[in-house]
Amino acid sequence: MIEVYIDGASAGNPGPSGAGIFIKANGKVERYSIPLGVMSNHEAEYYAFIEALKICRKNGYQVVSFRTDSALVNRAVEKEFVKNKQFAPLLEEALTLSKEFDLFFMKWIPGSENKSADELARAAIRKNEEIKENEDK
Repeated sequence: MIEVYIDGASAGNPGPSGAGIFIKANGKVERYSIPLGVMSNHEAEYYAFIEALKICRKNGYQVVSFRTDSALVNRAVEKEFVKNKQFAPLLEEALTLSKEFDLFFMKWIPGSENKSADELARAAIRKNEEIKENEDK
């Protein structure tokens, strides 16, 4: 089983955001730090989830166990429902992607168990600044 740890982070709400994805797959570790531009923290959490699903699909993983410290995303996936309609399209995309796997699990974990994904998400926030600096040149 592939273990996937995800985290989204924002510097401000909204603010520069990033997705951190840490995957344990067949004895290997994969790390992804993806800048997301400006969005809210909750949006960043959803985008981290969606990006991780896409990476797993691209890598041909079929049995995946996701871990997140976002109670909001975990609850939405569990109930297949979101109260805030702003997040409905993101949840719909994530659910559609999650159904492409032979087995898909998601579990909420405390932030203390998600440090690797958190560090990657924070690094992605800094990448937003680097991108902006390069665009300004």
